[in-house]
Amino acid sequence: MATTAELQDRLALYRAAEQAILSGAQEYRIGERRLVRADLAHIQAEIRSLELRLSVAQQGGRLQHAQVVFGGRR
Repeated sequence: MATTAELQDRLALYRAAEQAILSGAQEYRIGERRLVRADLAHIQAEIRSLELRLSVAQQGGRLQHAQVVFGGRR
């Protein structure tokens, strides 16, 4: 399992990648070379996943609360 510091570092990298995509650097070409960045939806899904993992790690491995719904009613 990753440490809190590793999760924070990885989250920072994914946020930087998201920012690069949002600023218009999704794809570019220089001469014969071409760079295509990852899909924005994938990056954002990974950011959400890392934020959740980081939150759980910072709370000692526990979620703050959970609610279970059986039969579709509350």
